[in-house]
Amino acid sequence: MRTQPIHTERLVLIPFTLEAARTLYAGNNAVLTYLGLQPTRFWPDQESMDTLPRIIKRLEKLPEPTGFESWMIVLKHNATVIGDAGFKGGPNQEGTVDIGYSIIEQEQQRGYGLETAQALVNWAFQHPDVKAVTANCLLENTASARILQKIGMEELVRDDELVYYRLLRTETVR
Repeated sequence: MRTQPIHTERLVLIPFTLEAARTLYAGNNAVLTYLGLQPTRFWPDQESMDTLPRIIKRLEKLPEPTGFESWMIVLKHNATVIGDAGFKGGPNQEGTVDIGYSIIEQEQQRGYGLETAQALVNWAFQHPDVKAVTANCLLENTASARILQKIGMEELVRDDELVYYRLLRTETVR
């Protein structure tokens, strides 16, 4: 069954396909036009280009995207891709999935990161195998930490580099 886009108030999250990820990684963003999206010179940014090999590797192992891979973050009003987000795989044995997200610099501090993270959590908790959603962010990334806290995640631990968060299914999802 084909994974459907996730719609929020201002965004549409569209699952990466293997073809789209490979084409973008090759430096050809014409695939965006083919998908009905508006290319921009700001995306894929360097962070996304660094992530695409991992996205490709995960998608190569699947007959089609399951949704527990990566998604393009698209503005509804103009169909422009402003980032990418997703999961680092399906639920593990404990029923945990880990999320990550990245918004291009030109669109940061507009609530898109919060809207994206909340959409991913809501989507994940629609799957009965998912018992918890985790995320981590760099110690100095206070904006991301605020997003994770706003969606109800609790800080579990921190090390010299990262802060680790978790939201259990039994907690209220906003």
